[in-house]
Amino acid sequence: MNAAMKRGLVLEGGGMRGLFTAGVLDYFMDEGITFDYCIGVSAGACHASSYLSQQRGRSYRINTAYLGDGRYLGVKNLLRTGSMFGMDFIFDEIPNRLDPFDYDTFLKNPCEFVAGVTDVQTGKPAYFGMEAMDHDATVLRASSAIPVFSPIVEFRGRKFLDGGTSDPIPLEKALRDGCERLVIVLTQDRTYEKSPEKFRGLYKRLYARYPAMAATLDRRHQVYNEARRRAFQLEKEGKAVIIAPVRPVGISRFEKDAARLRALYEAGFAQARFTVSTAAPGFFRP
Repeated sequence: MNAAMKRGLVLEGGGMRGLFTAGVLDYFMDEGITFDYCIGVSAGACHASSYLSQQRGRSYRINTAYLGDGRYLGVKNLLRTGSMFGMDFIFDEIPNRLDPFDYDTFLKNPCEFVAGVTDVQTGKPAYFGMEAMDHDATVLRASSAIPVFSPIVEFRGRKFLDGGTSDPIPLEKALRDGCERLVIVLTQDRTYEKSPEKFRGLYKRLYARYPAMAATLDRRHQVYNEARRRAFQLEKEGKAVIIAPVRPVGISRFEKDAARLRALYEAGFAQARFTVSTAAPGFFRP
C-alpha cells in the first residue's frame, strides 16, 4: 500500500455512547497511532479534541466524573437552560478550570481536524477546522447541541445545531478532503438501523421558523442509514476499516450509569486493539 496515501479518521456522535469512541482513541494514544486527517461530529468531535491534544483518559473522566453533578446532565438543566447537558459547564467550566484542555498541544497537532455542525437556516452540514477552535470551544458546543434538547448556538453570525443531524457519519467529507483510506468509528453495532425521529410534533413547533432544519430532522434516519451502508461498502472495497461495538449498545445518549459507561469504554478499547491487530497494512500506520 502506498505510504503517501492520506489516512482519515471518521468519528460519529451518539452522546454518552461516545464512551466507546473514548476507549478506541485512548488505545490509539497508547499505541502512538495517528492520522493525517480527523473529522468528527457531536460527541465524536469532542472526543477527537482530547485525542488530538494527547490527553489520554480526559474524555473518559469528563463523561463520568460529573455524573452526580447536576450541572453536567439532567432534567433540571433542561428546565433551567433548555439543554439536558449543561453546555456552559461542559464547554467552559470543565475545559478552562476543572480539567483544563491543552489548547497548545491541540493547535500544534499536524493532523488536519474538522468538526461538523448543522446550519439551522439551511438544514445542511457546515464544517470548521482547527483554526476556529483557537482557545474557543463554541464549535464543539454547536456540534453537540442536540435538537430539542439543546438551544441553538450562534457562531460567526450563523446558527447551528448538532452536526450529527445532517451528516451523522461524515465519511463523504473525508473523501472529498482527499482521504484515500478511512478508519470509521461507529457507536452502534453493525446490525443497528435508525428509526424516524421522535418528538416530531415538538421539533416542528420549535423550529417553525427554520423549516429546512425540521426537514433535516424528518429525514435524519434515512441519511444515517445510508451513511452506514456507504461505510460498509467502503469496507468491502478495502478502502475503510470500521470499528464498532460487537453487540447492541443498549444505552441512550443521556446514560448516567457509571458501570455501564465504563463497560462501553472498555469495549471500545478492546475492539480497537483487535481491529488494529487484524487490519490490512496502511490503515493505522503510514
